[in-house]
This record gives sequence, structure tokens and C-alpha cells, in this order.
Amino acid sequence: MHPIAGIDHVIVGVRDLEAARRTWSRLGFTLSPRGRHVEQPTANYCVMFASDYIELLGMIGADVSGHRLGDFLGFREGLMGIAFAPLGSAEEARAALAERGLHPSAPRALSCKIELPEGAALPRFDLVSLPPDETPGLDCVLCSHLTPELMRRREWLDHPNGAAGLEAVHVLVDNTAPLLPAYDRLFGIGQVTTTDAVASIMIGHQRLVFSTIDDFQTMHPGSEVDREFPLPGIVALEIAVARRDSTAAYLNEQQIAFSELPDGAVAVPGREANGAILFFREG
Repeated sequence: MHPIAGIDHVIVGVRDLEAARRTWSRLGFTLSPRGRHVEQPTANYCVMFASDYIELLGMIGADVSGHRLGDFLGFREGLMGIAFAPLGSAEEARAALAERGLHPSAPRALSCKIELPEGAALPRFDLVSLPPDETPGLDCVLCSHLTPELMRRREWLDHPNGAAGLEAVHVLVDNTAPLLPAYDRLFGIGQVTTTDAVASIMIGHQRLVFSTIDDFQTMHPGSEVDREFPLPGIVALEIAVARRDSTAAYLNEQQIAFSELPDGAVAVPGREANGAILFFREG
């Protein structure tokens, strides 16, 4: 069995966390209560699904220098990283990756204090990192949930826009060819497919898709991508919805700009979602 089971969550870096909460609520997402990380100067709101989620991450305090989120926000808001879900514990995943000849870090602890109606809760996680050259073009960690019951409350899983979970994450790069050996090694050559200059990696039931800006726009005609988008960078999410027409109707009611792609997906431009392009697909 592969030590990485799927995508656990994606991280959206935002400059104003409360404004981002209002933005994503207007998009039709139910958000968890605000959380504050104990080990670092960051806070978050989360869009929870049954088996994955979206994290809106912001800095606490005026001085954001010297932190990876602060450095990222110095250039832009938007999708900044992925956390993979390990199969088993963080230590088991670390050992399995090391057996593959990779160089994972030792697990490190992270906790986040959130205020619930019945009082404060402290979800806890173990994180494992890989060197940048073993996940080229991608800022990522493995995230093991030690207290999953604190992050999966039923009332947080019902979203007015019909969203049900993550299907794919799109990453823009200069050239996909140099990435292939590293991802063949990490996920197995059978999980990595290429079509022209597009590389698609199956991770559980989800996909990680690398492409150039031109290939991304060819795959998603009408999508708005700034030609100055800094590469490499995560540009878009594909989100499964129960009924595409219901999602489109909700977005219309909220006066949110969107387009309909030839394949039937509803595409929300990045300017409506803190820099993250969102594709809603019926699935």
C-alpha cells in the first residue's frame, strides 16, 4: 500500500482572514469556527468536507516577515500549499517513504485552538515534510490527524452551494518534463500520466495536475489566468457538487461572477475567491 492515501487539505493564504471568511461564506461554503495555531503565528477558518477540506490561513499580528505564509503574501493571495493524507500514522508514513529512498522529516507537532459552543477544543496533528527536490513545484506536507473527531462536525459539512469535496488541484509550471522523475518516484510510475505537456497524478480518488499556463487555458477555455502568475504555483481547485445547476443558481443569487465551461463545469474566477480559481463539477 502507498503511504500517501490522498489529499487531506489545500491551503489558501489570505491577507485579511475575516474578510476571507465573508468571501467564502458568500461563495456558499460553511466555515468552521476560527482557529489559532499554538506553535506558529497563524489562524484559520476551514471549509470541511467528508474526507478533505480547504484551509483559509492568515497571519496574526503586523509583522509577517520570516514566515513562509508572510513571504507568500508578500507576492499574492491564493492557493499556496497542499497537505497529503498519510495511510496510517505520520511515523509509519515517514518510514515507508524512507524505504522508497526518499528523505522525509521526523514528525513534528501542530495544534490549533478553536472555540466551540461547548468550549475550547484543541485539534492536534503530526506533520512530515519532504525536501523541495522530492516534490518539485509544490509546497506540501503530510498531515496526520490525531483528533479527527474535532474537525468533522456534521453541521460543518453542509454547504449551501452543494460542494461535497475536492477532486483535483491544478499547479502551473514552466515545464512538466523535469518534474516527472520525482513524482514517478514518490507516487509510482503507474499513477503518473502525461498528455502532451500535462502531467496528471492520481492520489487516491483525487488528481494533482501540472501544466503550463497555455495548456491550462486550453483545458479550461475562458478561465482567467494572469500572464504574470508566479511559477510554480497552485492556481485552481476542482470541487465536486451534488447538482451543477443548483450551484450555478446559488452563485447567481449571490451575484458572484462565473462562467460555464464546455465540459459543463462552473468556473469562478480567482478575483472572487482570494486568488483561487474554483471549478465546480457535478460528481
